[in-house]
Amino acid sequence: MLPETRQFDAALRIVAALRAAGHQAYLAGGCVRDLLLGREPKDFDVATSATPDIVLKLFPRTFAVGAHFGVVLVATCGGAVAADAATMESAEQEYVTTEVATFRSDGAYSDGRHPDAVRYTTSAEEDVRRRDFTINGLLLDPEKMFAWDFGEPTHPGHKDKVLTSAGHPGVIDFVGGLADLEAGVVRAIGQPDARFEEDHLRMLRGVRFAARFGFELDVETAAAMRRLAPKTAAVSRERVRDELTKMLTEGHARRAFELLDATGLLKEVLPEVARMKGVEQPPQYHPEGDVWVHTLGLLDQLQAGCPLTLAWGALLHDVGKPPTFRRAPDRIRFDGHVEVGVAMGAEICRRFRFSNDETHQILLLIDNHMRFADAPHMKSSTLKRFFRLPSFEQHLALHRMDCLAGSGNLEHWEFVRERWQSMPAETVRPQPLITGRELIAAGYQPGAQFKEMLRAVEDAQLEGTIATPDEALRLVKERFPGI
Repeated sequence: MLPETRQFDAALRIVAALRAAGHQAYLAGGCVRDLLLGREPKDFDVATSATPDIVLKLFPRTFAVGAHFGVVLVATCGGAVAADAATMESAEQEYVTTEVATFRSDGAYSDGRHPDAVRYTTSAEEDVRRRDFTINGLLLDPEKMFAWDFGEPTHPGHKDKVLTSAGHPGVIDFVGGLADLEAGVVRAIGQPDARFEEDHLRMLRGVRFAARFGFELDVETAAAMRRLAPKTAAVSRERVRDELTKMLTEGHARRAFELLDATGLLKEVLPEVARMKGVEQPPQYHPEGDVWVHTLGLLDQLQAGCPLTLAWGALLHDVGKPPTFRRAPDRIRFDGHVEVGVAMGAEICRRFRFSNDETHQILLLIDNHMRFADAPHMKSSTLKRFFRLPSFEQHLALHRMDCLAGSGNLEHWEFVRERWQSMPAETVRPQPLITGRELIAAGYQPGAQFKEMLRAVEDAQLEGTIATPDEALRLVKERFPGI
């Protein structure tokens, strides 16, 4: 089934407008790959022989975000790409933006990211051959795709239907991308070393594509990754972070990290995680094996679309175990691994430039993942404060994955979940009985002990031993008589 989205409609209209003006234009890249796999693309890109200045003049609303690399964003509204600008400004519908890229040939990539210079070309083949992987190097004449014949998957890794070999009219394939799609292979276009020298991040992208689609890495492509893995040190940490986050949240995290390890990329981008391999755990608590195997067990449970903080919390929850490993007389121990893990997690979040909010949540997940075992013995006030942790459902999810990747015992998880779900919100976060204002009115001088006083009142309130402002003031006078 072909997509019925505003993005698809916008891309079709842009292609039609470019062709009507005498230029070549095709759908290109990942959207073609996804259409052939029977998946709905997230966006649609257009490749054209028209140069950026022509594209900028042809469409009334454009954004020259990457015009020096031949890329222009074209905004469409209500399906009209050739309307005058005034009409588009007054339109009430939301704009849809489509990336339109001019056919080009790239020069050297001295920074391992961007070409030093680009040369525009009218050759679609020349443009395709500078792209990354064969499965991303397909072009599509959209006018011919309505005759597509969808058949059964031709590769065991395909969960969705893929076109039969004779059922894709309009697809232009200069690099063997169709054969690799049907075989389930991620293969670099041309010489893998050359592609990865141009843009080092392509190695991580190749791993992500293989994991996402259940494909294998081509042998030569994987070998080039192993040779050039250290080059990823030159890639901005934000770009590495974004690729790793996609791997963790696309629903195939375990496979992605197994491939990162097999290609030597893991020890380059996350050496702290790579050090988990071979770190033994006490078999009575972790019959599954070492810390690496255990962590893979958590990654295997991450669902597509899960919060990035939960995904990174799952990855890093035991990151403090390798440096705290010791073999005691009674059993293997990891004394202080939570505290060490929080410190290591903070450094990793800083290195990858996570936001303050993201960092805070990831560290909370690491810091609290062992507290569930104490929950049945917690005072009521302590348990309620535990429930106040931001996004507590993520803590529940992490503990459940942690248990299922280890002993399988969900007793503590079930206890906490039942109490959390049954406890009314107003009992977890009750309105304060008194504030600093009432303490001042009662004759107390503002100072550092106000926090201790109010904490004692709140503890008693959470325990259910007091319930009124008068009782709260009486408790303060009893607990802090000399102030």
